[in-house]
Amino acid sequence: MNFDIVRYILGYVFMFQAAFFVLPAGVSLIYREHRVGLIYVGVLVLCALLGFLATRRRPQSRGMYAKEGMVTVALSWVLLSLTGAMPFTITGEIPSYVDAVFETVSGFTTTGSSILQDVETLSYASRFWRSFTHWVGGMGVLVFILAIIPMKGGEFMNLMKAESPGPSVSKLVPRLRDTAFVLYAIYMGMTVLEMILLLISGMPAFDAICLTMGTAGTGGFAVRSSGLTGYTMTQQGIITVFMILFGVNFNAYFLILHKKIKQAFRMEEVLTYLGIILLSVVVITINIAGMYPDAYSAFHHAFFQVGSIITTTGYATADFNQWPALAKTVLMTLVFIGACAGSTGGGLKVSRIIIMVKGIGKEITTLLHPRSVKKVRMDGRPVETEVVRSVNAYIALYLLLIVVSVLIVSLDNKDMVSTFTSVTVTINNIGPGLEEVGPMGNFYEFSNLSKIVLSFDMLAGRLELLPVLMLFVPSVWKKKHGTVKGLKNRMSKSGKGIHEENNGVCR
Repeated sequence: MNFDIVRYILGYVFMFQAAFFVLPAGVSLIYREHRVGLIYVGVLVLCALLGFLATRRRPQSRGMYAKEGMVTVALSWVLLSLTGAMPFTITGEIPSYVDAVFETVSGFTTTGSSILQDVETLSYASRFWRSFTHWVGGMGVLVFILAIIPMKGGEFMNLMKAESPGPSVSKLVPRLRDTAFVLYAIYMGMTVLEMILLLISGMPAFDAICLTMGTAGTGGFAVRSSGLTGYTMTQQGIITVFMILFGVNFNAYFLILHKKIKQAFRMEEVLTYLGIILLSVVVITINIAGMYPDAYSAFHHAFFQVGSIITTTGYATADFNQWPALAKTVLMTLVFIGACAGSTGGGLKVSRIIIMVKGIGKEITTLLHPRSVKKVRMDGRPVETEVVRSVNAYIALYLLLIVVSVLIVSLDNKDMVSTFTSVTVTINNIGPGLEEVGPMGNFYEFSNLSKIVLSFDMLAGRLELLPVLMLFVPSVWKKKHGTVKGLKNRMSKSGKGIHEENNGVCR
């Protein structure tokens, strides 16, 4: 383990966290919340100091392998959550630090699950901070840092791989920093466009900014206790469209920008994603038609909730907890499917579902025709066996984590639906579940142990399980002693050579 590079990057994370706190501090000035503003400035100074101390000494080696990448990303998100929760507790707006951490983890992981019974009791600064954590977490903190600071070396691709959602991550352009910059340029452009459309529709500026950040990050924190029910159908429609757009693989937007429109719309994952949305909307609209005065209203709410759940945003315009069993079952199925890989959405990802289904088909074909040679293909290209194997391993680990979490949370003695959906919506970064944790409910009544487990599930789900789980593997923390240069000097004295060298450290 190269502890120096981990420490160095975590220092940058603290510095960026300090910069993030500038915005809620500014909001507190606008709304004259001076005490709250001073608290945000105090935490800002603390983060800036920690960042300065951690980055004073440059690492001797800049080697960043998969192990360092995963540990760095996991620790970054843990530290962001722990420091991000401090203003909530210090201001007294969320007295329990466990509750504050749960709320902040839910924000950064773009889950949207909440312990708040009345969000409007929070100051404007804190409501803005909740929504801003969605926007920061949507694309990824480390991706943002890679786009800003001059980090050299292909090994830093391991940071992006560890943080970006989906079974595989590739560079869009030759330089890693340019790839990160392209991703954030697309992200920011779409964010600004939605914000402008909501302002034109007549939505108050504060609401438009916060809801846009929640939509962009596919998070789901609202700024009103009534959720999104108080807005016009036009405003809800704009949010629906952008939720779905942010759930699309960003590679498609990159192709469109480079005038490869046909190639973008032929992406199998994107077509499947849109097809699932269309089918789900039709089924739910028919199923809930009798509950609304006209077909358009039923279609509107079905379209919104399908877009909200499959993209793992979690906004609600209706209490779908009261919908018929078929509609709720479709929505809970979408909880597991999730959005596209390479988007800001959560869940298993449509690409994994496609690979899993095709893998099953391949196994059936092999059983029927043992001599046949068939490969799993996606977008006309064969999927590497290693990718298929990693998808199968991911799904197995994902199901195991759900089982263990459900067992622990069941100690709270809540009904089975609330217990099961509380775990599935947090690990899939959705937000609302059913029954007690439905769109009109919250997680306030859960025990501290359950909130810690569910916070872990949110982090594990957002970071694709392995980075967070790597923190609990003892061998990961073993330090490699000696650089290649030092080893060369020692080995040359004994007449031996060095056979493995990479970026100045011994692997």
